[in-house]
Amino acid sequence: MKTKDVRRNPSHPSGLDEKDRTILRLLAERADRSYAELSEMVHLSAPVVHERVKRLKRDGVILGTVAKLAGEKIGCPLLAFVHVKTEGWGMTEPVLALRDLADVEEIHTAAGDTCLILKVRTSGPASLEALLSSILGIKGVRSTQSYVVLGSYLERGPMPEGEG
Repeated sequence: MKTKDVRRNPSHPSGLDEKDRTILRLLAERADRSYAELSEMVHLSAPVVHERVKRLKRDGVILGTVAKLAGEKIGCPLLAFVHVKTEGWGMTEPVLALRDLADVEEIHTAAGDTCLILKVRTSGPASLEALLSSILGIKGVRSTQSYVVLGSYLERGPMPEGEG
């Protein structure tokens, strides 16, 4: 069977059938599942599951497979969200250079009272202060507002909906 031969359910808005959405949910929960394990869980053969996963990767539905690291166990226990106000739109080259900093996990443009929202993990308050100082030193950055996380109860990426 070739990847292009796997059919999609055109009646679902995403274009993905229930098997695809189930495979995606299972991989989102634990990306290291084998094709054999997935095949048992979705009641398809391992080669068919492999072809579906290949297609989902090719179509850009699965963007990558990463290890989720425990910040506190790698020396980065402080999680914070930093709102950055800039002059104008704010996505200048110096601002985009923040993506090269290991402490910056995510950069999002936003509508509302802030221009950018950063998700950052640092080794502690002093390293957060140094990061904020670096951000404030970028031309066009007006101010920052930080929200330090006290506890996390759910962290995950998008999950495809199930049937019904």
